[in-house]
Amino acid sequence: MPAGPGLPHKTRDFANHHMDSTYWDGFAFRDDDVIVSTYAKSGTTWTQQIVAQLIFAGDPDVSVAEISPWWDMRIVPDAVRDMVDAQTHRRVVKTHLPADALEISPRAKYLYVGRDGRDVVWSLHHHHTGFRPDVFDLFNNAPRPLVGERFGPAEPDVRRYFHTWLEEDGRPFWSFWENTSTWWALRRLPNVKLVHFANLKADLAGEMRGIAAFLDIGISEADFARAVRHSTFDWMKANAPRIAPLGGDPWEAGAGHFINKGVNGRWRDVLSPAESLAYEQKAVEMLGPACARWVATGEGA
Repeated sequence: MPAGPGLPHKTRDFANHHMDSTYWDGFAFRDDDVIVSTYAKSGTTWTQQIVAQLIFAGDPDVSVAEISPWWDMRIVPDAVRDMVDAQTHRRVVKTHLPADALEISPRAKYLYVGRDGRDVVWSLHHHHTGFRPDVFDLFNNAPRPLVGERFGPAEPDVRRYFHTWLEEDGRPFWSFWENTSTWWALRRLPNVKLVHFANLKADLAGEMRGIAAFLDIGISEADFARAVRHSTFDWMKANAPRIAPLGGDPWEAGAGHFINKGVNGRWRDVLSPAESLAYEQKAVEMLGPACARWVATGEGA
């Protein structure tokens, strides 16, 4: 697949129970497309909401759940992709693919959002345990053939869930290390910006200004203040059905389950110092010291 000057080429396809990179084959990029990428539960929907609010000047009626789908998700109907193709406004599309399984187009801008893997797992566990029982059948019997193991209910105990994830390279989802490292390698590209969950929590307005500048979005101060207000967790929680993917339908408790707490550090009350250290050592081993530091703190990108 061709890439722009100095940009990497897609080197492989990637598929599992949740996603299939071949949905991107033939994607007609536009000059102002925004692609939001993360490892799951790292701040994806939050960043989609931020971008949509900046694009639409703080309009509270914009439903990011409707306009910004997970493009390569296997259970997303083709009609949703047709809707994106027909959009005339600036498009925001989500993916969880590793960077080497995705075309890095010179026409698009890419935001990659990072988060400490321990916080990711705690959020994943909440996400996974909340699925309606029939959702697993949807994933396992989606129109395109299932690649790899079937997707089933979550291990109830979050500590055991964490150990499986850490020791079996992201199971039952996919590799955190691979996903993070492939995007970290692109951090110096002019159309790639790394964002971190902890920085969004610490200074939402400042991070949103940085994102607006990266995306070349001009916005008045009044509209920017509205955009920030509509990108807070409290506002998103109160308006969860228009923000949560598929309107929150896959979860027993609906959209409010998906837009949960938006907090970090819940693992501190569960993991022992030795367990936490084992994660930190693994992060350095798999990512290198600089990337591991960024993942843990948001510093040094």
